[in-house]
Amino acid sequence: MGFKDMVAADIAATFLDSNFFGEPYRIEGKTVLIVIDNDQLKERQGGQDLAVAESATLFHASAADLPPRKAPGSSLNVNGRECLIDDWTEAMGVATIALRENIVA
Repeated sequence: MGFKDMVAADIAATFLDSNFFGEPYRIEGKTVLIVIDNDQLKERQGGQDLAVAESATLFHASAADLPPRKAPGSSLNVNGRECLIDDWTEAMGVATIALRENIVA
């Protein structure tokens, strides 16, 4: 087993496992285990909180479980809510996605 295979096994068996960090969410109608990481999101934002009019989140998921990669500004349905993609990167089979949802009062 090569290094990449070992990393892929660790990602599936530990990081995205629902017994450890993963939580099931509906992404584009499909149940996907994701790991919410709002600490990393806040770090990306320079430690600043978001404005009251929007909420944002950042999550990690297996790229194989997600739809094909979408460009920033595209929409992604998460748990029945349409969110806008701010950033979508992939590395070693894990996608990191930052989302924004405008809240209409």
